[in-house]
Amino acid sequence: MKAILLKEIKSFFGAPIGYLVIAVFLIVCSLYLWVFEGDYNILNSGFADMNPFFTIAPLVFLFLIPAVTMRSFSDEKKQGTLELLFTKPISTWQIVNGKFLAAVILIVLALVPTILYVFILYSYGAPEGNIDLGSTLGSYFGLLFVIAAYAAIGIFTSTLSENQIVAFILAVFLCFFLYFAFDGLATYFPNFENAITSLGMNSHFKSMSRGVIDTRDVIYFTSITSAFLSFTVYKLKSLRN
Repeated sequence: MKAILLKEIKSFFGAPIGYLVIAVFLIVCSLYLWVFEGDYNILNSGFADMNPFFTIAPLVFLFLIPAVTMRSFSDEKKQGTLELLFTKPISTWQIVNGKFLAAVILIVLALVPTILYVFILYSYGAPEGNIDLGSTLGSYFGLLFVIAAYAAIGIFTSTLSENQIVAFILAVFLCFFLYFAFDGLATYFPNFENAITSLGMNSHFKSMSRGVIDTRDVIYFTSITSAFLSFTVYKLKSLRN
């Protein structure tokens, strides 16, 4: 697995894609939070609050993570190197986990510089330090789970087609559906609203954003991530055979 992980990391940063992903994420978030007028502008809100960032980040990752993962197996299939990969003395799970962890690491590297936002708000709050650090830490923790779920979904869709654009579109659709769709569906079934919204990522991410880590939220995201990684392994094994 280590060899696959290092190979993927080198491929990200041996080409512009790794730097581009980090730059795009930071530029988009910074523009909406500090420059553009609107509901997400922290300076105009009058509150030392990171909630606008944690509202924007899952939306940006909705497109950015599928763009990173779309080549994971699609490219291998297109170039005919997937069969060569199967001949290596490593299991299918190790192959999948290596590519999955590489994608997660790249996105986390893009996330790390945003801690600077927290320091800015902490320093310039009135009074200094007037920021809910518990909620902020919980939101970062929840965002890591969202990243993992998105990456697992993207890895899976990359096995479905050798066309990277198809893999990208499928990943965006599934991520969007699992994050937002249940909130919309719940409005049509008011008697089951809580049960339906609890099926979506948004509900569990918001729960973590309150600063209280509930085991139900952890189990939810772990289950989603594990399920799609398992789907990926199953699909690859069917191709291997």
